[in-house]
Amino acid sequence: MRVIVTGSSGFLGRHVAGHLVRSGHAVRGVDVSPPPPGFDGWSHVTADLTDLAAAFELVRDAEAVVHIAAIPRPTGRTAGDVFHTNVSAAFNVVEATRLARIPRLVYASSFSVLGYPFGEPFVPPQSLPVDEKHPTHAQDPYGLSKWLGEEIVEAAVRGGGLSAVSLRLPWVQSPETFAAQIGPRSKTTDAVRDLWSYIDVRDAAEGFRLALDWPGESHLRAYLSAADTYLEEETASALERGLPGVPLLQPLDAFTGLISTRLAQEELGFVPRHSWRDYANEEMA
Repeated sequence: MRVIVTGSSGFLGRHVAGHLVRSGHAVRGVDVSPPPPGFDGWSHVTADLTDLAAAFELVRDAEAVVHIAAIPRPTGRTAGDVFHTNVSAAFNVVEATRLARIPRLVYASSFSVLGYPFGEPFVPPQSLPVDEKHPTHAQDPYGLSKWLGEEIVEAAVRGGGLSAVSLRLPWVQSPETFAAQIGPRSKTTDAVRDLWSYIDVRDAAEGFRLALDWPGESHLRAYLSAADTYLEEETASALERGLPGVPLLQPLDAFTGLISTRLAQEELGFVPRHSWRDYANEEMA
């Protein structure tokens, strides 16, 4: 398919764009920043998606749109800037997709719709593992912008002619980023705010590819995550220490992650294949 990938110069976006190209799709990347060094296989347009007319011109000839572009955290920018940029870009891309009668949209949401890890105060989950039935609890401008992005998608789908998948991701990592980003945090008490969750960027990219082929005709909201936590400590022990008393919906053996991907597996065929525990072996291979 001819696919637009917004945010294609960012960490997640460039991996998604590259994976879609390798899977046979014709990709046009859109970002306010220039493409990454050495990018190959997709065309690039520098554009500001907070402009609806620009968004429409960019997507009108596409067969599918993958919307990843966003300010990725509520730090380092004002709350108003994070909220306005993310929500206006989401509305414009979704509205342009609807007006252009493009049948498939994939939206990069976040597990921050649960209020993690930035929300204050920290509110423990009602139950674990978290799944799509768990209530959302967005508090900070980033999490709120992602939740409202999902609602914008929902409204467009209700209008007919568009089906969509919103993918809720935790912290996206790779063998090159994991040690520097998660290594120090995993030793802190604040790590519980992540639910000790992450996803390898290759699994995330595959999730977006699978979402393009989803046979549904409505709006699917699904979590993607690694199968394990990012802790060296076993999950049961970590729960006793960090989240005591939270009801468990199922046994969590060994290093089992706290985000359920069952719906993504059933609807998309998603199976996480990469773990940080294998990163050292990958570097040696």
